[in-house]
Amino acid sequence: MTPLTTLTGRAVPLPRSDVDTDQIIPAAWLKRITRTGYGDALFSHWRQDPSFITNRPERQGATVLVAGPNFGCGSSREHAAWALRDFGFTAVVAPGFGDIFRNNLPNAGLVPVQVSAAVADALLRATTEDARAEITVSVVDRTVDCAAAGVTGAPFRLDDCAHHRLVNGLELLDLALLLDPGIRAYERGRPPWLPTGRTG
Repeated sequence: MTPLTTLTGRAVPLPRSDVDTDQIIPAAWLKRITRTGYGDALFSHWRQDPSFITNRPERQGATVLVAGPNFGCGSSREHAAWALRDFGFTAVVAPGFGDIFRNNLPNAGLVPVQVSAAVADALLRATTEDARAEITVSVVDRTVDCAAAGVTGAPFRLDDCAHHRLVNGLELLDLALLLDPGIRAYERGRPPWLPTGRTG
């Protein structure tokens, strides 16, 4: 993954509460066997309405999604995070996330930016009123800035493991591979009479 240290971009405001993963990506799209190509599936039911926020010309190219409380609740499908990434988002800002969904975002290379309700409301108002308003997310410092919303250095919750992986561009497999020298050293010193797991 690409390391994510500081992100600045225009936003798509989605002031809806309890948006579940089936609304983010309907189940019909889950038959695919790849991890890419889900951008067209994002909010596909809602996007049938030409006036839906992501369809509007002034929102094209936005990289930050600002959502309401409990975003990503429901089933644990990883495809919801993949769809957001493939659509072009790099960060999702909300006052709360579904637990599994919040953990899936860093796995897909997206930053889950959990802010206070007051900060989320300010960002939603500002980005709704001005499609050009930019939000800056410092992954390193775990802070959010948005001049249009009067938000400066607002802290956001991000667990240490996700923070380490995002800043260094590491996938979960990369973390396991970092342990490879220790695993190999352990195997070399392991008594030969113990089972190896090998067959044949």
